[in-house]
Amino acid sequence: MLVIAGNSSQHAKDFLLEIEKLEVPPVKYMVITHGHWDHFLGMNEFDATVIVNSLTNGIIEKWKGYSFDDQSLQKYVSTNQMSDMCMKTIQNEIPNRENFKLRSPDLIFENMLTIDLGNKICKLERINSTHTDDSTIVSIPDEKVVFLGDCAYGTTTNSLFHYKQSLLLPMINDISKYNAEKFILGHESICDLNEMNLYWEELTAASKAVKSISLEDALESFKSQNNRDPNDNEIFFIKAFVNDQILKS
Repeated sequence: MLVIAGNSSQHAKDFLLEIEKLEVPPVKYMVITHGHWDHFLGMNEFDATVIVNSLTNGIIEKWKGYSFDDQSLQKYVSTNQMSDMCMKTIQNEIPNRENFKLRSPDLIFENMLTIDLGNKICKLERINSTHTDDSTIVSIPDEKVVFLGDCAYGTTTNSLFHYKQSLLLPMINDISKYNAEKFILGHESICDLNEMNLYWEELTAASKAVKSISLEDALESFKSQNNRDPNDNEIFFIKAFVNDQILKS
C-alpha cells in the first residue's frame, strides 16, 4: 500500500521506478490523504485500488471534469481554481494532457477503514485538521507509525496563511490516540515522538496567546503566560493564529 500518489504522471513514474529497485510485492492499494493536487494527480499511473474518504472523493470528482489544455488551465488559474505552480507542473509533467482525464477512486469510506495487508493491519481515519476538512491519516499500529499527509500544516485563505485555531486541539487528540513513535508528514523528513511533541507544544502555546486580531496583544500574552519571549517558530505560529482571527472576524 502506498500513501499519496504524487503530483503528476512523471512524478508517479519516477516513484514506480524506485519501487522496482526494492523488490517488493506489486502495489495493491493507493491511499490519497486529501484533495490537494500535489497528492493525487499522479494516481492514473498506478494499477492499484485507490482509496479516499468521501470528502476527498467529492474534490476529485470536480477535477475529473477539468480540461488540461493551455487555455483551460489558464482559466482555472485566473479564477483561483488552480495555482500557477499546479498549472506549470501539469504542463511539464503530464504527457498528452489534452486527452488527460483523472480516474475515479475505487474505494470510498466515510470516517474509518481498516485494511489487512496480510502481514500488516493499516487503519485509515478522516480526522480533524488545521489544513483541510478532508484529511485522512494512516496508522500502522504494530509499527507505531502514522502517515499524516498534510493534516498538521496550516492553510492559506484569501492570501492569509493560518492555522484553524478551533481545530488544533481536536486534531492533536485525534493523532495522539494512536500512540505513534514515528510520524511521516507530506513535506518533511520522518519525525520522532520528541520532534512531534515539540511541534504540538509550540503550536499550542502560540494558540493560547491569541485571543483577537491584535498581534501585539498576542505577543504580550505569550510573554505573560510563558515567562519568556516566543522563539521564531512560535512567532510564526502566533502570526498564523492572528490571521485565523482576522478571517473569522
